[in-house]
Amino acid sequence: MADTTEKTGAINKLRIRVRAYENKILDASVKQIIDTAMRFDANVVGPIPLPTEIKKYTVNRSTFVHKDAREQFEMRTHKRVIDILNPGPKVVEALTNLSLPSGVNIDVKMM
Repeated sequence: MADTTEKTGAINKLRIRVRAYENKILDASVKQIIDTAMRFDANVVGPIPLPTEIKKYTVNRSTFVHKDAREQFEMRTHKRVIDILNPGPKVVEALTNLSLPSGVNIDVKMM
């Protein structure tokens, strides 16, 4: 059965990875994606939260003296995964026309 779907070129699953620095904006955009997919009766799995990626930076407070005085900053990247099973062409078109807030990065894989 898997061979016939590969020959016809049908999409079995859309995997959408959504990333943002702020979790409130991320959750709002994920809800918007899910509502759009549900409007066209698609099977949605998720959102599945992935581990938060934390990048820490340590910087000297002073340029020349006081080498022990340092400041630490961190950037947190929140991530979610949404799977849409057996999406129709209307679902794909609606998701491509979706406008999301700035600061939200989306990666779409067709499996």
